[in-house]
Amino acid sequence: MTTEPHAHEADEPCEAGSALHCRALRETQPAAASATTELRGIARINEAVSRAEAAASQEVLTIQPGGARPPDILEATLPREQALLTRGCRMRTLYQHTTRHSLPALAHFEQLDGDVEVRTLDEVTERLFIFDRKVAFIPASKDRSRALELRHPAVVGYLATTFDRLWRLATPMWPQSAPQRAENGITTRQRAIATFLTEGLTDSEISARLGMNVRTARVHIAKLAAILGSESRAQLGYLIGRSGILDTEETEG
Repeated sequence: MTTEPHAHEADEPCEAGSALHCRALRETQPAAASATTELRGIARINEAVSRAEAAASQEVLTIQPGGARPPDILEATLPREQALLTRGCRMRTLYQHTTRHSLPALAHFEQLDGDVEVRTLDEVTERLFIFDRKVAFIPASKDRSRALELRHPAVVGYLATTFDRLWRLATPMWPQSAPQRAENGITTRQRAIATFLTEGLTDSEISARLGMNVRTARVHIAKLAAILGSESRAQLGYLIGRSGILDTEETEG
């Protein structure tokens, strides 16, 4: 019975001390609180991205997965991108290979006047925007209704380094297009598909990874099967392993 008053008396200075400690943290670490901001809703995400875009003065690094973008989206972004270029920013954008032959995408870049370069890969990361290597935006949900605004220098630097490494591996698309290499009649895209087949991915999973529809993925699988002389899916996996095409890819990397 005698312990209750003592416990109550001990709680009061602890609570007061805790409040003072929390206040001190807020006052001495304002940057940490704003290093990561969760944005909810498309409108708020677009507003934050537009604000960072308007403040950019050096460069914009972008990763756009999922294949070619719709023409109306490209048209809507044209004035903002030209404004960036006009004030001296450079633009570097990574797409997937499925964008290489998109006429709306090519027409879009033809209309831009400034330092613009576009490259492509079979696979890229999730959507990413980096402005002046100071602020970055990444998705925070699969439906992209939430995003993270990142301002911590270490995090943004890490994402920018990831972009730089992917950029060096990518194939130029604009302003000068470089052909995708083929080894023994196998294109880089077919090698990517071969890798996924040996991993047991379905046609739907392969199409999602490469940013193409299922029908196109199946056309590429059929071409790969024809090149290797396969008559079944099971045989195709065996022939891929025996052909050495994946060993070639590892050597090139």
